[in-house]
Amino acid sequence: MKQDQRLHQPLATPFRGDERGVWREKLAEVAREVGDEGLAPLLEILDDTQRTPDEIRDALSTQLMELFRVHTARSCFGLLYELNAGHLLQHVAQRLRRYQSRADPSDLLQEVFFNIYRYPRRFDCSRDDAFRVWTATIVRNTVLKHLRSLSRSGRAEVPFEDLSEHPESGENEPLGGVIQTESEAECRRVYVVYLHLYLTFYQRLSGREQRALHLVEVAGVSYRDAAADLGIKLENLKMVIFRARRKIYRAMRRVFDGLPPELRANDEDRDDVLAAEACGDDDRTHDGARHGN
Repeated sequence: MKQDQRLHQPLATPFRGDERGVWREKLAEVAREVGDEGLAPLLEILDDTQRTPDEIRDALSTQLMELFRVHTARSCFGLLYELNAGHLLQHVAQRLRRYQSRADPSDLLQEVFFNIYRYPRRFDCSRDDAFRVWTATIVRNTVLKHLRSLSRSGRAEVPFEDLSEHPESGENEPLGGVIQTESEAECRRVYVVYLHLYLTFYQRLSGREQRALHLVEVAGVSYRDAAADLGIKLENLKMVIFRARRKIYRAMRRVFDGLPPELRANDEDRDDVLAAEACGDDDRTHDGARHGN
């Protein structure tokens, strides 16, 4: 618990005064693993009084990541974690709040550092802030991957600003054109299957349910006008449409699950029927009244 609280705090190493001596000792451990030639650039950054603490952290992290990429030095990776765990945890937590996720930021932080450890060859140290920019992308991708893994469909809603900044090329290769054409044809076939199933189960609904769906979904009539056409209250019409849509959805889902379709009411439907009867919304009552029974 104390460790998590510490990670949520801002960077607590100002690289000033006595702290510089502490970090010289830590960087000396890197030199023992990668050689003295890797130490000089690190000490030069540490002793640069013109840099802010965050700029020193970014520049040190970039150099340490480059040394880790070349030498796979454990000391470099340990210092990367010590330098960046706090602000990266804040970044992860902000991303999760943005997507209204209750996942533990600490768990995803470990995955972020795992990805850093796993893909060092993709790192480019051409800028002092390269590590910060690179890890921001890793954090984004790690959070989105986690959210997609929680979704049944394997997809998650992504804000527009999170989409790729690189536009897709308007030129298609021959193979890409063939694949796109086949995909469109397959999509049309699947769409026809869906429509056929929908029509099949639509025809099994009661007459009033069919009429309600037709008025609202096909004719585009307002709920109020549809209720007047059927001679029922507005709230009862909404119940009729809700039940009809759910019957069709469940029947189609059973087909895709390899089960025989059925439109019989389950326990939830029976509760709806009882509630509808209490409001005067029973199908048989209305149908009987319409025929004078």
